[in-house]
Amino acid sequence: MGKKLIFQSFVGICFGALIAVLMYTGFYAAGAESFDAALFFKNSAASIFCGWFFSVGALIFTFEHWTLRKRTIVHFFIVTSLYFILGIGIGWFPLTFAGMLFGILLFLTVYILIWAGFYLYFYFQAKKLNDSLNA
Repeated sequence: MGKKLIFQSFVGICFGALIAVLMYTGFYAAGAESFDAALFFKNSAASIFCGWFFSVGALIFTFEHWTLRKRTIVHFFIVTSLYFILGIGIGWFPLTFAGMLFGILLFLTVYILIWAGFYLYFYFQAKKLNDSLNA
């Protein structure tokens, strides 16, 4: 479990850093000519931390003695709590009804799409393996 935790941590940190770079590249491409260094650092560090806890949180899905429903619920509540605590603390979400509603809907949409994508990927991988065993 130790090697897997280190690997997942590395993947999450790298993914978070990639997201930060892509976001700021998008801002630059949209016409922003300069950035506030403190704001850049704060948002990049938050993105890296976010990538880390999503990646490490996915290790919950390796608990085979739990049902998929239990793993999904535990993972969802852990990452949702951390994400919104971080997002509100950093200022990613305005503390208004509309801002929070938009943030929640966006988060749920992305979470469901990613969960469904992984579910379908592993479903078809298992089907392919089962088909090759039965052939």
